[in-house]
Amino acid sequence: MTELAARLLVADDNKVNRLLLARSLELQGHRVALAENGRVALEMLRGESFDLLLLDMEMPEMDGFQLLEQLVADTRLRDLPVIVTSSLEGVAHIARCVELGAEDYLHKPVNPVLLKARINSSLEKKRLRDQQKALIRRFATSEVAEDLQQSGFALGGRRVQATVMFCDIRGFTSLVESQPPEETIELLNTYYTLMFDAISGQGGVVNQMIGDGLMAIFGAPLPLADPPGAAVRAALDMIELIELLNVEREGTGKPPIAIGIGVATGEVIAGYTGTQQRATYTCIGDTVNLAARLEAHTKVAHRAVLIDAATRDAVGNALAADALGPVPFKGKAEPVEVHAVVTSQRL
Repeated sequence: MTELAARLLVADDNKVNRLLLARSLELQGHRVALAENGRVALEMLRGESFDLLLLDMEMPEMDGFQLLEQLVADTRLRDLPVIVTSSLEGVAHIARCVELGAEDYLHKPVNPVLLKARINSSLEKKRLRDQQKALIRRFATSEVAEDLQQSGFALGGRRVQATVMFCDIRGFTSLVESQPPEETIELLNTYYTLMFDAISGQGGVVNQMIGDGLMAIFGAPLPLADPPGAAVRAALDMIELIELLNVEREGTGKPPIAIGIGVATGEVIAGYTGTQQRATYTCIGDTVNLAARLEAHTKVAHRAVLIDAATRDAVGNALAADALGPVPFKGKAEPVEVHAVVTSQRL
C-alpha cells in the first residue's frame, strides 16, 4: 500500500475504460469503486465516503459538467478532489471544469505516470484540508465550524437578535491562592466541561474563555427558535451541575464553588473579528455590555442568575423569577430592570 492509498471513485460510461483505470489504480494500492454515469456517481458520493473522484465528461443521464455543478452546490461534497479525464478538446471545456471546482483536467488517453502524480498531489491537498477542518472543529464550536463551512470566512459582522450570557466562578482569585496550580487547572477543565455541556445542550455557543470567565451566545451564528429560553434553561442546568460537582468536592475535602451568571437579550453585531491570520467569532453591542454588568451584579445582589427585562418578558410564565427593581449600571443612561431567576444557589 502507498502512503497516500485512498478510496477512489471512477465515473466513466465506457466499461473498458472503467475496468482498465480501476486495475491501474488498484496496483498503486488504492481501493476503487465504479460508476457508469454521473447520476450513479452522485448517489454513491452521497451515500459513501470517497477521497477522490476520477470523472469522465461525456456520459448519459448526467454528464460530468452536471455532476460538478451538483458537487459544488453540496457543502459536504464541494471539497472532494475531482480529476477530469476526458477526450473533449478546447480551452473552454477545461476552463469550465476548473471553474466548477475540478483539481485537474487530463486528456484521454491519460498518461499513467502523470495521472499517478496528479492523484497523489490531490490526495495530499485533501489531507491538509482535512487537517484544517479537524483543527477548526477542535478549537471552534460545531456551530461556528458549520457556519465557516456554509458561508466561508470573512471579517465583519451582521445585526442579529440574540441572547448573551456571561458566567464566572465566585471567589476564584482566593481559591487559586489557596491551592496548587495543578488543582486549579484540573478545576478549570472540569468547570469548562460542565459549562460547555449545559450551554451547547441548549444550542448556545461559547465564544470566549478568560480565566474562570466565559461568554456564550444563543441565536448566532446559527438561529435558535427561542434564544432567551435556551439561555435561561442553560443557566439553570449550569447551576445544577455545579451543585452536583460540589457534592463530589466536599466528599474529597475541597471547598464548594459558586458561579454567577448574567443574561441579556437584544440586538448584537455578530461575526468574525481580528485579522486574516487570527480571528474569533464574537458579538458586540449594548446587549453584550448589559449581560456582563448583570453577571458582575450577582455579587451585589447575592443571586446566582440575573436577567434583563427583555429576557424575562420573552420567557414569560415558564420562569420563576424575582423582580429586583431598577438598577443603575455604568454606561447606561437609565436604570435597568433586573430580575433574579429562582434557583437553589445563593451567593
